[in-house]
Amino acid sequence: MYLTALPVVTLATQVFAQIVIPSDDWPGGPGQSLVPQDPDTELTSMLNEISPNRINATIAKLVSFGTRSTLSNQTDPVRGIGAARDWIAGEMRQYAAASNGRMTVEVPSYVQEPTSNIPNATVISNVVATLRGSEESNRVYVVSGHYDSRVTNVLNFIDDSPGADDDGSGVAISMELARIFATHVPKATIMFAAVAGEEQGLYGSNFMAQTLKDAGMDVQGMLDNDIVGSPNGDVGTPSAPFDIRMFVQGIPSSETSAEISTRASVGGENDSPARQLGRFVSEVAQNAVTQMNVHSIWRPDRFLRGGDHLSFLKAGFPAVRFTEPQENFAHQHQDVRVVDGVQFGDLPEFVDYDYVARVGKVNGAALWSLAQAPGTPKNVKLDTSALTNNSTLSWTLDPAADGGYEILWRMSDEPAWRYVISVGQVSSATVLLSKDNVDFGVRAVGNNGFKSPAAYPLAH
Repeated sequence: MYLTALPVVTLATQVFAQIVIPSDDWPGGPGQSLVPQDPDTELTSMLNEISPNRINATIAKLVSFGTRSTLSNQTDPVRGIGAARDWIAGEMRQYAAASNGRMTVEVPSYVQEPTSNIPNATVISNVVATLRGSEESNRVYVVSGHYDSRVTNVLNFIDDSPGADDDGSGVAISMELARIFATHVPKATIMFAAVAGEEQGLYGSNFMAQTLKDAGMDVQGMLDNDIVGSPNGDVGTPSAPFDIRMFVQGIPSSETSAEISTRASVGGENDSPARQLGRFVSEVAQNAVTQMNVHSIWRPDRFLRGGDHLSFLKAGFPAVRFTEPQENFAHQHQDVRVVDGVQFGDLPEFVDYDYVARVGKVNGAALWSLAQAPGTPKNVKLDTSALTNNSTLSWTLDPAADGGYEILWRMSDEPAWRYVISVGQVSSATVLLSKDNVDFGVRAVGNNGFKSPAAYPLAH
């Protein structure tokens, strides 16, 4: 605390002097400072298995198919998106063989009718390895990259389109995590996806998200890795080898006008499910094991760009996007060529495989921590029926929350949860702190020590 002595000001006969202003103690309240969740022994071992060499080999193989344009050949065994699809599925099935039946691999497909970026009816195929949860198989977390690629003209399916960074890097992370996680037993289900049709308009991810929604799956988090292959930007910009951007939507795109109005009326614009997922990732994935700084960017995506996480957000699922810290646009969506001595094209030589491995660790830490914790609390409400300087919160009890619940709080202008109050295995609690002054959240705790993302309470 510091004390600020204001100067003496005389107005008529009134004197204001030595007004004492505490710097940061207001409003005060119960609880302990929130301590980030560090990886346990099992998770640390899993993250340390992530191999830059395997990631290199995966990206090299993807590049070897020449083009992976969604419009390219689907039956040629060595060139085109069909060859890439079949190879990814074959690798995933090898990983699944070590899972004692817990992991299955599917290639769900549908026919996309012609659009502006798809001139002819085209089969869109995703490759999905599903590691079934041992306790809550309907609660799902997804990690994804897109395996299609493009050059300058999105309709050009003839020329080579290496797609090493965009998005061979994201696919390599999905595949490497599937390989490692296959021999472990998560409590909730994890899906490792490589989707197609992203460059033409997010078709594969939209198909996947809608399929999960139609099936009634409880998707509580989706991590999209798209362009995560290099810490280097344009010439002259400093390298950032230990930094990754995470784009996090605010007001949900799936909410109705009435729901948005309710959210705005209680100041919940910064507390959407996606923002809570982002806060969770920041808490569990910045540590000595990952060696990474996760920078939350509070918007859905970069300007003029989009990614597969948007399909999941549209379906009402929390989702975030990881993208390298500074992009070199000469290496994205470009024909492979040299102009005035400058190499254009998304080539493997521009990928940093150690960096991709560290981004993989960020994803792995988040995924495993999500799947091992109880689910995010449901039906969390804040009682606003009476004027009081206390705050009463309630939620639905979850049998998986065998370690009880914690109430989190922070000042409304702070970006991250700051304090935590353990309240035990109850479905409501009253905090001696005014709801007018702070933001609250509720998270579930497992007896294994893993803790869920927070849920923001709506007023009732």
